[in-house]
Amino acid sequence: MWHVFGVQANAGAWKPEKTLRAGLWTWYVDIKNYTWIFSTGGKPWFDYNPHIWSIPVEAKGSVAIYTTLLALAKCSRKARMWCQVALMWYMIYVADGAHFAMFIAGMFICEVDYIAAENGLPDWITDLKEWKAVFFHCLLAVSMFLGGVPSYDRDIVVLRESPGWYLLSFLKPQAVFDYKWFFLFWAASSLVITIPRIGWLKRFFETGFCQYLGRISYMFYLLHGPIMWSLGDRVYASVGWTREAQAMLFQGWAHRMEVPQIGPFGMELNFYVPHLILFPFTLWMAEMGTTLIDDNAVKFCAWLYKQTIDRPSDRPRAQVSPQD
Repeated sequence: MWHVFGVQANAGAWKPEKTLRAGLWTWYVDIKNYTWIFSTGGKPWFDYNPHIWSIPVEAKGSVAIYTTLLALAKCSRKARMWCQVALMWYMIYVADGAHFAMFIAGMFICEVDYIAAENGLPDWITDLKEWKAVFFHCLLAVSMFLGGVPSYDRDIVVLRESPGWYLLSFLKPQAVFDYKWFFLFWAASSLVITIPRIGWLKRFFETGFCQYLGRISYMFYLLHGPIMWSLGDRVYASVGWTREAQAMLFQGWAHRMEVPQIGPFGMELNFYVPHLILFPFTLWMAEMGTTLIDDNAVKFCAWLYKQTIDRPSDRPRAQVSPQD
């Protein structure tokens, strides 16, 4: 946008190269390092879109799942589940791998779902069936609370000084560097367990709008950062949310359509008004990206995969010598 349209984004956090050629080279160097998911050094994010730092993490998580599936494929169900529990314990309490413990937790939950579908759960669990609604609503509340873990600073002292988190802060394992991921592991796992077992919550996620968000979610994820840094920075500056970098970079936008800063902290009127523009625009861009890029990329990869499949018709036929 900078070299073609003269539009700069991400005020104060990113400086464009002087020429398009230099910018393309910087982009190439950055993305080639970013795509090597097994890197043990350097930046774990992509400078042109830092929001997508999670893609390499998800790729490594997929490798962990695939490897675990292969390793445990011939184990008994009981042994496989105990191995999954051991892996989660190792990734949380021994190594700093809470991200990957979430992937293994998904496998474990899936295993339990299969057992439940076959009516194979232990009697002590089935005997508590009448308390099912109460239990899963309480678990939902726990997941929502843990999912809101204060995370603006990695210092554990900050967590201990936060209301309601003092005692919980002592549960953080020594191995976990960024404490929020320990609590987010339990929050995410609990939420995944509760959604299919609470009727009204399941129905909500099955609504057309939620299904639509699921369809465009990948492009929404890819595009929301650049939109916030380009259009979002300007809209926020225009309603009164102006930082020094914005005032210098987006001259003429600051306080152009000022909105009163009224309401409780985090719910100010001039915080929500910009989303009347940004949210629909981001949805539209995500829809366009899904239709033009994501869908076609999936079709292309499916076509490319089919080209690599070994077909019987492609194999050379054995030459049978005539019998004397």
